[in-house]
Amino acid sequence: MEKFVKLIDTAVPLTTENVDTDQIIPARFLKATDKKGFGDNVFRDWRYHKDGSVNESFILNNKNYKGSILIAGDNFGCGSSREHAAWALAGYGFKVVISSFFADIFKGNALNNGILPVQVSEEFLNKLLERVAQQPDTIIIIDLENQIIKTPVGTSEFEINSYKKLCLINGYDDIDFLVSKKDKIEAFEAAL
Repeated sequence: MEKFVKLIDTAVPLTTENVDTDQIIPARFLKATDKKGFGDNVFRDWRYHKDGSVNESFILNNKNYKGSILIAGDNFGCGSSREHAAWALAGYGFKVVISSFFADIFKGNALNNGILPVQVSEEFLNKLLERVAQQPDTIIIIDLENQIIKTPVGTSEFEINSYKKLCLINGYDDIDFLVSKKDKIEAFEAAL
């Protein structure tokens, strides 16, 4: 995984609440077991009409909004436990999702795939969504080391599991973390 310490970028505001994993990546795209190509189909049924034409009114198709931060409405990632939703978001290029609530399984899948879920208060989220909707060039700073999000509408702290924080900062997945402890593991075994 890519190391994540601090991110300074613009964002895409998705005001919809209760976005479930089937909306993030529809079930018909779950046949593959490789992560490649999932980003092409993130929010597929919202980005495109049934005839395959681009839905110009969907936020990801609005050229004014770009960046590796997705600001989402409350209760993001609910529904089934498919890890493919995190694959699709990461494949599209999102590194952070900001919301006032995340489904636990989605949060774990996101962290396991290098996406930082930043949970903020509803009040902070609504102010940030409004600001970014009005000013697409709004810069947001995500400081993982200090667990702070800095924006023109204010600053907020966020929580993260200390192990997952360590993994993101070092670019580790679970196997990489174990490999990083190889010397200690071998020393422990030798002492037995």
